[in-house]
Amino acid sequence: MEITIHARGVNLAEDFSEIARERIERLSRFHIPIERVVVEVIHENNPHHGKNASHLVTITSHGAGPLVRAQASAFNDLAAFDEAAEAIELQLRKKHERSKQINRDTLRKRKAI
Repeated sequence: MEITIHARGVNLAEDFSEIARERIERLSRFHIPIERVVVEVIHENNPHHGKNASHLVTITSHGAGPLVRAQASAFNDLAAFDEAAEAIELQLRKKHERSKQINRDTLRKRKAI
């Protein structure tokens, strides 16, 4: 899985890319084909948004599976990334649960009944 991090108008924390890669690598456990993930971090300089929404993080997945996108804003880049990563994880979990077969009866069991 290819992970690309774009930072616009912001200096990222030293360990941001390492934390982001670890968290995104865990998404492979859902067995949904994802070829690349793009993480965009944008810093809002507008004081009307306040301190709580100064960093905006968008995570987008591309691949053979469904397009999944999550967006979050928070007071710093790591907090916003955590919120967006949780949102994308929930979306992928839903897709994974829907793809499971609920009724696993075989034809032999159906004929016996």
